[in-house]
Amino acid sequence: MEYIEVAIRDEFIRLGQAMKLAGILSLGSDIKYEIVDGKVKVNGQVEERRGRKLHKGDVFTYQGQDYKIV
Repeated sequence: MEYIEVAIRDEFIRLGQAMKLAGILSLGSDIKYEIVDGKVKVNGQVEERRGRKLHKGDVFTYQGQDYKIV
């Protein structure tokens, strides 16, 4: 499985921030609605909280593309 890597410097990053960092959407409000509408998965499970903490090794999926926190 191929991932797009999202590099972080800190211990964790919040889901909304990770999506913005990955260049998925530029507006936080657009990201919020995509998450709340159940269009994002974290480690294979639908996640509806944009504040969900992601740590290195976590994978989120949006529109069939996987992104791995590294």
